Amino acid sequence: MSGKTKVAILISGRGSNMKSLIQAAKDKEYPAEIIGVFSNRADAAGLEFAKDHGIQTAVISHKDFESREAFCDALDEQLEAWGAEFICLAGYMRIHSNAFAEKWLGKMLNIHPSLLPLFKGLKPQQQALDAGVKVSGASVHEVIPELDAGPIVMQGVVPVLEDDDADRLAARILKIEHQIYPKALAHYLKVQTNTDRSAAADQSLIWPQ
Repeated sequence: MSGKTKVAILISGRGSNMKSLIQAAKDKEYPAEIIGVFSNRADAAGLEFAKDHGIQTAVISHKDFESREAFCDALDEQLEAWGAEFICLAGYMRIHSNAFAEKWLGKMLNIHPSLLPLFKGLKPQQQALDAGVKVSGASVHEVIPELDAGPIVMQGVVPVLEDDDADRLAARILKIEHQIYPKALAHYLKVQTNTDRSAAADQSLIWPQ
């Protein structure tokens, strides 16, 4: 695993995007090693998948802390204990403290089911339907203190069909999330480590092309 970036994944539920990252990281050429999966919920289904693939897991409930800051401090201690160098949020339903987000600035990605900067926050699929847009999709972006506002790394586009409801649109977007998140993480890490940054960054940010 020498030379690979040590990545921790944060989840709150089934962790379907976590699974796509774990599978991608099995490729010996992939630039990331998944070294731990963390959840704020003990019943998160994705934890079992991680354990079955030999990845260490940890659970710390946010309900055990009086403040967001105290919880994030405990999370940070766990990540440091693992030796994590990078974080991927994959269906992680907690907002970080500003101090945590600032510490991991440039070292943390999230995936959001809309074409940011459109439809930030909760229920973005329904927001897209209410707005009457003809396309939607998913965005992998850097995490900054402001919610869903970090620089975009990669986006995937899907059509919005006439008979879509929020669930059907969400299912279509989820398929492309699973495709672009591993690509985006690999792209981001390669740009960070390439001495010719202009050449490394010379790729389309929209997938599929």
